[in-house]
Amino acid sequence: MSKIAVVTDSTAYIPPEIIKKYSISVTPQVLIWDNQTYRDGVDISPEEFYGRLKTAKSMPSTSQVSPATMQETFQSLVDQGNEVLGIFISSKLSGTLQSAIQGKEMMGNASSKVTLVDSQSTAMALGFQVLAAARALENGVSLKDCVAAAEKAHEKTGVFFAVDTLEFLHRGGRIGGAQRFIGSALNLKPILALKEGRVEGVERIRTKSKAQDRILELIAEQVKGKTNIRIATLHANAAGDARSLLDRANQELHPVETIFTELSPVVGTHAGPGTVGLAYMVE
Repeated sequence: MSKIAVVTDSTAYIPPEIIKKYSISVTPQVLIWDNQTYRDGVDISPEEFYGRLKTAKSMPSTSQVSPATMQETFQSLVDQGNEVLGIFISSKLSGTLQSAIQGKEMMGNASSKVTLVDSQSTAMALGFQVLAAARALENGVSLKDCVAAAEKAHEKTGVFFAVDTLEFLHRGGRIGGAQRFIGSALNLKPILALKEGRVEGVERIRTKSKAQDRILELIAEQVKGKTNIRIATLHANAAGDARSLLDRANQELHPVETIFTELSPVVGTHAGPGTVGLAYMVE
């Protein structure tokens, strides 16, 4: 049986120690700022990004992983004797999957060794799907079974998050169904979710602390009666709030796994500083 290598993109933001444990390959998204190009999480860290954002006179933009980078990543893994499973950010949020398709096509006959999956998600809701596939490999499953594990995980994952402002999502064109919240009172904090691969508005809450309370309630509703609950944070320069929310989720929901993560610079560009949320997966 041939080996199987799992590939994702940097918006999953799986912690480095877990990436290393499961030998997951990460293709970095691209941040463009003042005519400089940075590989997401490689050339610029979240700490550097948010620190610079506080005093920046110009705002960054983003671009998906290039087809050439995808081809190079896939080809290297195939040359090492692997079949490749690529699981990427929702095609409704980014052109990353299209870049992966193009990169695969550039491989000629070797393209048959590459299988691609649209996660219809991002952040650790994507990360949990990637980990489900990587962990299935530990049991020696086939590529078909590995794909099935990722797709099953998609049905069992979700994410809720609160943003300080919709300005960043609106400016980046990622606002989706949350468009209906534009123009609402400034002191209301929108709670958003990823549904069918798009950002959708859920509720508007008057304060940040109440918004975080509501996120935990929404997660609790989703995981009620389920087993093997897994919870992860997502935050954009709001580590204290995220840590507190994860601690509360751990106490109230008794997950088998908790993961503390922050949003990469590329996702932070669109979500904006102060964003806090939770992703979950159940069985």
